[in-house]
Order: sequence, then structure tokens, then C-alpha cells
Amino acid sequence: MDKKIAVVFPGIGYHADKPLLYYSSKLARQYGYEISCAEYGTLPAGVKGDAKKMYAAYEMALEYVTMQLAKMDFTSCSRVLFISKSMGTAVAATYDTKNQIGAGHIYYTPVEASFQAIGTTGIVFHGTADDWAKTEVIKEECKRRGLPLFLTENANHSMETGDALRDLEIMREIMRETDHYIKAFSI
Repeated sequence: MDKKIAVVFPGIGYHADKPLLYYSSKLARQYGYEISCAEYGTLPAGVKGDAKKMYAAYEMALEYVTMQLAKMDFTSCSRVLFISKSMGTAVAATYDTKNQIGAGHIYYTPVEASFQAIGTTGIVFHGTADDWAKTEVIKEECKRRGLPLFLTENANHSMETGDALRDLEIMREIMRETDHYIKAFSI
């Protein structure tokens, strides 16, 4: 039983072909993971700053993912890895808990509300200029759970600064840490 699967949980507007999810999927594939991308269907627009819309989007995404992933036999896998971004971090953590998957987690830029679902397994990435989540809240929640947190100064919700060459350096640093996590989790 050496089948390994990685499920990618995108954010709203941050799809699997964007840098964080694209490169982390490539890394997972290098470690022998089959990649599957969760899809959410059509979600409400204008969720930023609107807690009700954000929760509605989360519930819709979770329902859609639950139907989609019901076809997967996670018990036949030696390792299950969930790679998630933004609101997708809440969907991934909730799905894992509800279905007792026992997945490893890579959380890219979780929103604050995601910590209602995030447990004690995984690694977290956050930029200090992320206007979707306060750095102090992310630090405290990660500390409370014993989760490794990798902060990037002046990076936004996409882990970018606006300086293309600096953004490439940041991506390299993030992928290096992601690689370490996947390698350690896969042993």
C-alpha cells in the first residue's frame, strides 16, 4: 500500500495554476503523490470583509468538496496530503476532521476563521501585509496549536510584494520549506 494522494484546495480566485499551488503540486508529484484538485462550483462574490458571505462560501465549498471527494478511497493510501490556500484551508481542515483522514497539511495564507477548523498537524505560511488576516492572530493561533509558521515580511495574501524578483525569491523560500515538509511527511 504505497499509494499517495495530494488534494489541492484552492482559494477564492487563487486557482491551482497559480504559483503557490502549482509549484507545491509539482513537489508533491516528485514525491510520488497523485494530484487531485478540489473544485467548489460557483461561490458568492464580494466575500472579503463580509463574514456572512465568507461563511456561506465556505459552506458551499465544503458541500461541493464532500460530494466530489466521496468517490476517493483514502483508506487505500499510505499518505494523504492536503495543500490549501486561503478559504481552502478551512475547507481542507474541516473535511479532514469530519472524515478522519489524518492528512498532512500545507496551509498557505489561511484566513483567521480557518483556525476554527485547523488542528495541530501541518505547516503555515503567512505574509505580514496580508489584508485578509492579522499577523498577530495567525502567530497566536499557530503557537496555540504548535504549528510551524513561516512569516514573510511585506508579502500580501498571494505571498507577493510587488517586486517581481523579490517575489521569485519568496516563492523559492516557500517551496524550499514546502519541500522539507512534504519530504518529512512522506517518510
